[in-house]
Amino acid sequence: MNQRDLDKAALRGEPSYVWRAGQQRRLEMIHKFAEHRINGTILENGCGVGMYVEKLTDLGARVIGLEYDMDRAVEAHIRSKEIFNAAGEFIPLPSGTFDLILSHEVIEHVQDDRVAIREMIRVLKVGGRAVIFCPNRGYPFETHGIYWNGKYYFGNKLFVNYFPRFLRNKLAPHVRVYSRADLQKLFDGLSVKFIERTVIFGAYDNIIARFGVLGKFLRAILQFLETTPLKILGLSHFWVVEKS
Repeated sequence: MNQRDLDKAALRGEPSYVWRAGQQRRLEMIHKFAEHRINGTILENGCGVGMYVEKLTDLGARVIGLEYDMDRAVEAHIRSKEIFNAAGEFIPLPSGTFDLILSHEVIEHVQDDRVAIREMIRVLKVGGRAVIFCPNRGYPFETHGIYWNGKYYFGNKLFVNYFPRFLRNKLAPHVRVYSRADLQKLFDGLSVKFIERTVIFGAYDNIIARFGVLGKFLRAILQFLETTPLKILGLSHFWVVEKS
């Protein structure tokens, strides 16, 4: 990865480039909680290179993708003609447009996450739902790398998210991480009801590719923990909110 790609990964994360078990599992979760809205008009707010846009379109929806990074928006446009290059804090579309919004590991990267959440609720129809995945502070690894002595180090860094917040944010100023209370505050004062609020582990496709059956066993154990109080150690928050 060259320096330009490292800088982009630090600021905006890495989108899904290959469709694997992890992405498929999350798509099925989206589908489950979308219910009838899956056949409506959907916004993917922060669509990367358009992988979820493509898969949701295949399910019968009209899907609009919004992507801040121009290079990724251009690549997403290959998969769909309805791609906007814009910031999540300023969605260039009318209020009450969408039946469903997907925000997949995006709000941690925007300049103002509170404004981004408000914008998503604004452009939802009444009864529409927003499906949000974002990093859990309880996960033992900071997955977005850290800065140390002015240099960025890509990859998973153990226990960074457990440091006092001022120190954690000094090491990872480029990305937010959320406790349940942090995420709850983003919705204060908004007219929504909560359909689902939980924490999930990953699919660990890279580990499975390397270690085979042993990796699958690890994934099965970790995903079982989602049914226990130990889900607080999971990778991502998974929230579904409905505009009321």
